[in-house]
Amino acid sequence: MRITIKLFATLRTGRFDIETLEFSPGVTIDQVIKELGIPEKEVTLIFVNGHHADIHDTLSDGDTIDLFPPVGGG
Repeated sequence: MRITIKLFATLRTGRFDIETLEFSPGVTIDQVIKELGIPEKEVTLIFVNGHHADIHDTLSDGDTIDLFPPVGGG
């Protein structure tokens, strides 16, 4: 199944901005993050198809996931 992944801010460093990749049915967000080689602690905000998601949620064919690092500011 095809999943589109959008990386934001520092997660893009040495990776990509947006990419569509193939995964096995039943893949979870944490499995995608692990396959991308991103340490789980670096991802603190996740959206699937524009809605807030949990790292252990199961993805469906055609989903788009947005991954964000910790957000700072003042």
